[in-house]
Amino acid sequence: MPVVIVTGGTFGIGSGISLTLAARGHDVVAFGLDSRQPSSTAENGTQLLRDEAAARSLTLTAMEADVSVAGDVERVVNATLERFGRIDALVNNAAIGPLGTILDHTEELWDRVIEVNVKGTFLCCKAVLPHMIAAGGGSIVNIGSGAGWGKPNMFAYATSKGAIHAFSQALAYDFFQSRIRVNTVIPGGGGISTGMSEGRRAGTPTGPMPVAAGTAAGRPAVKEDIGNAVAFLLSPDAGVISGAIIDVGSFAFQGGPIPKAPR
Repeated sequence: MPVVIVTGGTFGIGSGISLTLAARGHDVVAFGLDSRQPSSTAENGTQLLRDEAAARSLTLTAMEADVSVAGDVERVVNATLERFGRIDALVNNAAIGPLGTILDHTEELWDRVIEVNVKGTFLCCKAVLPHMIAAGGGSIVNIGSGAGWGKPNMFAYATSKGAIHAFSQALAYDFFQSRIRVNTVIPGGGGISTGMSEGRRAGTPTGPMPVAAGTAAGRPAVKEDIGNAVAFLLSPDAGVISGAIIDVGSFAFQGGPIPKAPR
């Protein structure tokens, strides 16, 4: 079975990805922080994921670790290698996303967003790539955002996700000949409840986040929709796909959300 590490994999979209991959037969190692982070209501995700996996009769490994700390990332990678002997795939989902303009952000908050969203992705890719290369290939999926092309009132988050889009393309080029596939998934379409989204909807000094209209399926997207897209990109069915961006929710990368249908 493919062995995959999922960062931020214990809550919200990350838990949806972790559970979807486990249900499809992957050996999943998911990790995240149990304490609340800026703009997020997520907490105690490690045990919550274990409980949900048990309720579904799924097997996975859930760990608490900080994606922005090199020692924590190394601990997760080593634990994965000790248990399974290899790492076939990596999903970089961990992120925080406070709302606000540049004037609303302290230097400390800016640093934390970049540490988690960008440095965390860097640390994890750098840690797993040598093992994938030695094994003859692998797959990395980075979770981007429509905000990565710039959206109002999301200054630090938008900046970090723009960096992830460029990061993904550069990584795909650099390791193309090593058979390392690197792709990006853009969540969207409203309806996906995460610690970050609930924190945003609670409001900030500049107001709450609007809710998207939905998807072409006639319903809001849910976290399992993101998991299904990730599962496809990790699968042999996507064996020739690298450097791609898949938008899983109503034109999020084109400035969505789309307007609601008239009554």
